Amino acid sequence: MTDIDSIHIHFNSDNLWVVNLTLSLVMFGVALDIKVSDFTNLLKSPRPVIVGIVSQFILIPLVTFLMIIMINPYPSVALGMIMVAACPGGNISNFMTKLAGGNTALSVSLTAFASLAALVMTPLNFAIWGSFYTPTKEILKSVQVSPTEVARFVLLILGIPLILGMVIKNYHPNFATKASRFLKPISILIFLSFIVVAFYNNLDIFMDHIHYVFFLVIAHNTLLLLTGFYFARMNKLSYLDQKTLSIETGIQNSGLGLLLVFSFFDGLGGMALLVAFWAIWDIASGLLIAYFWSEKTVKENK
Repeated sequence: MTDIDSIHIHFNSDNLWVVNLTLSLVMFGVALDIKVSDFTNLLKSPRPVIVGIVSQFILIPLVTFLMIIMINPYPSVALGMIMVAACPGGNISNFMTKLAGGNTALSVSLTAFASLAALVMTPLNFAIWGSFYTPTKEILKSVQVSPTEVARFVLLILGIPLILGMVIKNYHPNFATKASRFLKPISILIFLSFIVVAFYNNLDIFMDHIHYVFFLVIAHNTLLLLTGFYFARMNKLSYLDQKTLSIETGIQNSGLGLLLVFSFFDGLGGMALLVAFWAIWDIASGLLIAYFWSEKTVKENK
């Protein structure tokens, strides 16, 4: 066992319960803004959504796999990268897209589509791409993760809150609007606070081992942000949609990834370290790029 896989991040069953609830609340808060008409309207002009789904569930895993082949990281770290790539876009991406002056309606719709698709695509992508790389394939053999169990887990965390929120929005729109105003920011704040506290509780571990994943996470995240942006440009989407696709592709639901690591891999050191640092970094990078684009928009308007 390598040194990195002997790491034990302090993250117990109580922590898992809190993250489960928080991620479900974030998803529920996002869903309160989603109307059935959002889906039907997109069907009239489906190209941006199709490009976004292809970018999210086909390009990201492929680009990640190619990156792994090129740099040959520790097997558990590579599996962490595949886990991140298999997760849907992060729910906080909606806020970042709005700050960046992107297409917020597209961002929310992609979150809804991706969260539903993740019930199948997250366990499928993780199993497929994890088995393509021999070192990670050996880990999967020893752990024996069932794609069905992962799908059931994703359904509980993302699928049910999404459907419940949409049902409330459809039948009680006024209540949904009022509830969303405080529930979404509060749930996101709780989630961010939990990340900060978890980081603080594991500060020594991060400081001693962060060099294993620091530059790798930054490079991976940057690559995914660029992939989304230029794939949207290649498909001749508008600049607003390019910004949106960049954020949706580069900001992953690493909270879900962290839950899967601790639920199915018992916090395997390399996986846990990479996904945990990703959870911190992609929030920072997403806010930075959103702020950059918002300032650029202000200057262009002047």
